[in-house]
Amino acid sequence: MSWLKKTCVIVPIDFSEDSFQAVRVGLEFVEKNSNLHLIHVTQPWSEHEIGGTWGQETEEERIQSIKKAIQEKLKDTEYQRIPIVVRIGSPPVEITRYAEKSDAELIVMPSHGRTGIQHFALGSVAERVIRKAHCPVLVLRRKDEKKGPSKKIISYD
Repeated sequence: MSWLKKTCVIVPIDFSEDSFQAVRVGLEFVEKNSNLHLIHVTQPWSEHEIGGTWGQETEEERIQSIKKAIQEKLKDTEYQRIPIVVRIGSPPVEITRYAEKSDAELIVMPSHGRTGIQHFALGSVAERVIRKAHCPVLVLRRKDEKKGPSKKIISYD
């Protein structure tokens, strides 16, 4: 077994292609697929939410729908036996809480490359995960992201 192989790697999924690319990268760090854990964090519904299926679906049904959508996206045999977890809450909080509870050795996630006002308005989940995580975080940059000042790529304890 290589010294790089981990017993628990977490990959947050937000349904972007970048997050599914992070799954492929995460698989490189584990010996068995079951050592790679996928987590999707969704916001709680508010009673004022327009559209969607609020009121038509229980939280448990919603969680199962999200899991099924992830499984559909990752239906190739190379992705079998990967645990999928869905949480409701704040993404950085739930990702780091799950990583700590799972005794994760690494979190692999994409950077969406937002800058300026977009970054300020939307915040950076990756940045907040880096700050809160108990383990190293590998942030994958997009190939088309602008070259510029170096960004924090890996956080070390």
